[in-house]
Amino acid sequence: MIPRSLAPTIQRLALGFPVIVLTGPRQSGKTTLVRALFPEKPYISLENPDQRLFANEDPRGFLSRYPDGAIFDEVQRSPDLLSYIQGLVDEQRTPGRYILTGSQNFALSRQVSQSLAGRAGIAQLLPLSGGELMAAGLLSTGLDPWLFTGGYPALHSTEVTPSDWFASYLATYLERDVRDLTSVRDLITFQRFLRLCAARTGQLLNLSSLSADCGIAQSTATAWLSILEASYIVFRLTPHFANFGKRLVKTPKLYFHDTGLAAFLLGIQTPEQLAIHSARPALFETMVVAEYLRARWNRGAVSNLYFWRDSTGNEVDLLVDEAGVLHPVEIKSGQTVAADMFKTLKKWQTISASTAEPCLVFGGDGAYVRSGVRVTGWREMLVSPINYEDGTKS
Repeated sequence: MIPRSLAPTIQRLALGFPVIVLTGPRQSGKTTLVRALFPEKPYISLENPDQRLFANEDPRGFLSRYPDGAIFDEVQRSPDLLSYIQGLVDEQRTPGRYILTGSQNFALSRQVSQSLAGRAGIAQLLPLSGGELMAAGLLSTGLDPWLFTGGYPALHSTEVTPSDWFASYLATYLERDVRDLTSVRDLITFQRFLRLCAARTGQLLNLSSLSADCGIAQSTATAWLSILEASYIVFRLTPHFANFGKRLVKTPKLYFHDTGLAAFLLGIQTPEQLAIHSARPALFETMVVAEYLRARWNRGAVSNLYFWRDSTGNEVDLLVDEAGVLHPVEIKSGQTVAADMFKTLKKWQTISASTAEPCLVFGGDGAYVRSGVRVTGWREMLVSPINYEDGTKS
């Protein structure tokens, strides 16, 4: 198993909570991780029809088979089970007693908030980070292969090609999760919506334009986007609203959690095609923002990430908010650092009067300070996303 950065967070939560809830997209490695961390616990998959039927028809009898706790995989399949687990942990609050996993954040979060509030430690596992792959000696040699492949574990542990794997993954996702989460009947239109979202990764989210291009109502686009967020396909980056004397853009930006999936949806078939594709800068930005978010989640922390843009077009790709101190990050996919790459960062420092050290992440290699800006190559960023909270790197 590839060591996961989230493991220490789960182990820490298991010392303080009787229930651990691990969510994340399908095939991100949730089952592999919890079985490795808790090898002594029985493992039960509620995807198994027999086990699910038993849990749904006789939850008390089902749980009585595991008095010392167990790992229940895809627990959202048996939502009533959580109420009975609540009763058991209230009687005996043994830390780390039950380990629950699920791949539908919307359904599972609602169920946990209703039944296990204050009793469950919650963690989120995304596909492999570049740092995890690098530590395991599995990271692609170049930037374009990394953007093309993404971080789903199966793509780094088997011989399957990204095109074959993502085609199967999407078919499974559309047939199972989408139908489970909503009453979507036109899966072809939903898949077109998904591809249109991929074409907008790294851009301001314009729901009116997105719905018009897909031929659906804006209310439908809003609902479908929530589905993609709930199943960890996309996420929104919200703008920072600090008033620096300029009229601010208040529309969020849209990003995919995994660049490999986004590249597949864009019809990119090889890393060589990606290298000259018009979406390459957006995919690079997507990768960097997703890595920063993943680093936060792996520590068990909530997102502290924003972007900033004013009505005149000045924009900082990423703002890291640490205790009210905003650390700006500019993201450029070029391999060579040019003087004009610092322009936006300098402009933002002037407007905001910030003294925080700005950072430029670029598509080349190296780490150094230039013109008062910390310059970080993509490999260096993967190894150690900046942790401003304690002045170190994590």
